[in-house]
Amino acid sequence: MFIVDDVAFVHADHGMAIGRAVERRGIRKKYYLETRGDVLLRNKDVFRFWRGLGLKYMFIGMEAIDAEGLKAFRKRITLDKNFEALAFARSLGITVAINLIADPEWDRERFETVRQWCLEIPEIVNISVNTPYPGTEIWLREQRRLTSLDYRLYDIQHAVLPTRLPLPEFYAELVRTQQVLNRKHMGWAALRGAVGQAAHLLMHGQTNFIRMLWRFNSVFDQRLQLSDHAREVPYAMSPPPAPDAAADVKAVYVHGPAGRKSRRIDDATEKFVDETRMSADWRLVARAIYTCKRTHRWQRSSRFRPASGSSRRRPNG
Repeated sequence: MFIVDDVAFVHADHGMAIGRAVERRGIRKKYYLETRGDVLLRNKDVFRFWRGLGLKYMFIGMEAIDAEGLKAFRKRITLDKNFEALAFARSLGITVAINLIADPEWDRERFETVRQWCLEIPEIVNISVNTPYPGTEIWLREQRRLTSLDYRLYDIQHAVLPTRLPLPEFYAELVRTQQVLNRKHMGWAALRGAVGQAAHLLMHGQTNFIRMLWRFNSVFDQRLQLSDHAREVPYAMSPPPAPDAAADVKAVYVHGPAGRKSRRIDDATEKFVDETRMSADWRLVARAIYTCKRTHRWQRSSRFRPASGSSRRRPNG
């Protein structure tokens, strides 16, 4: 069961109240949630309690593995605190997935550093590409010129900002990094860890799980990513206004923030939220990551791939 909250249990009393209600009703489920490293450390008792209720999986958007990257993505948490949060989650026996944001400014050395770091930790790591979304703060403030206004490239798997490396090399490094992460958690190793589940599904004629373990190269391919840039653009998005570092962030909200009066929250939590608030961009990115990854895999799936010798087909839109 997925607990739909970008920052689960930021309000400790609220998280405990829900947990107590679940406990009283004897509900037994496996839970998955998203939160921040600093919230995890601040409200350890809440997460410890939910572990007893069935919390199994957790997604934490670390975004970067160095202080410079955290600052660039406006994450108001130190690197040490992020690592401390990972250690605490491990101590609870929770399976953690983290996200890192690959900036188009990355060079080969940076990609290699990230690959080595990912191999040194037990967590599941996802790599997404820094993407300015329309209607977010970074869309208004990004100083680098967008290289495309094709909405289909805004899926956090394509570069729409200028890359330091030639674009083919950037995609080659990105896919190489994703291959390393894939080999770490998928293939035969994953099958050994899930042999019972795989056998059960095969007995019922369900082969998707088994086939998925070896479908990486049909989903992530730098040649396909490059060719996406060459597609005819049926219509282009409207370009952003001239970059303005002082742009009013509140202008991006559909419904403007109503402030403290709109919610019941204690003083300590309110102060914590204000002090650690990050830009609207990265809350959106964190929430979109898995949705975009699933969409990306779907668009690359065999139903849209041509038969041998035929031309390549794409879904409309």
